[in-house]
Amino acid sequence: MFTFSLTIVRHGETQYNRDKLLQGQGVDTTLSETGLRQAEAVGRYLRDLRFDAVYTSDLQRARQTAEQILRANAGGTRVEPVQEPLLRERGFGVAEGRPKEDLKNMANAAGQSCRDYTPPGGETLDQVRRRFKDFLKVLFQQMMDDHGDASTSGGSPGPPATRCQRGHASEERGSGTEGGSGPEGGVHVLAVSHGGFIRVAVKHLLEELGCTPPDGARPAQLTAPCPNTGVSRFLFTLRRAAGAVELTAARCVFTNRKEHLEWLKEC
Repeated sequence: MFTFSLTIVRHGETQYNRDKLLQGQGVDTTLSETGLRQAEAVGRYLRDLRFDAVYTSDLQRARQTAEQILRANAGGTRVEPVQEPLLRERGFGVAEGRPKEDLKNMANAAGQSCRDYTPPGGETLDQVRRRFKDFLKVLFQQMMDDHGDASTSGGSPGPPATRCQRGHASEERGSGTEGGSGPEGGVHVLAVSHGGFIRVAVKHLLEELGCTPPDGARPAQLTAPCPNTGVSRFLFTLRRAAGAVELTAARCVFTNRKEHLEWLKEC
């Protein structure tokens, strides 16, 4: 049984973001100049974390952001990023490449909210949620195979809730300008993805997996849209049970953190 941290970062700004155009999966754009600076800033923010695994959506805007984060890393990260299609943005079908206002109009015409509406050829929210659940399954198995057995070989780690609380306390002590120190034991994972996908993922973790929220945090605040290069962090405790990997505790440390973007205003 062991605890690790998952840091989720949204990609930097693209010109489509600036112009309020939908990208989804079919429009594979690169970062704008502002987006590159945002990616460099979040890289500095996270520079002292040594990541044991790095996953990124295989779309260019996410891959570029991951590259900038790793380029700035001073924590000794030596792994290559894994391009993971499961982390892609939600597919918006016929609405991709069109103004976001068009999606709102299509939803209104269908008598649905914009968030719940699925354009022809697009992904439903449930399909996006299933993709995230598939990613978690792969991630949990990989972490347990790579680190779980080693973490238990030296003795019992104690009750899972206690370990999760200790990790949370460590995060809070180190959650300043360098992006936090992570849980005791030092196993860290980075995932770079997209705004729509991250919002679905966070809601799933909090509402369906029963992830413990930060003290005093409002649900609407935690599940608000993630800004470009916004940072969220979760702690997971895993164990093996009957030959399978089981999640025994989960905690949200923070979501949508963006103070690193304040540095850009000072430049």
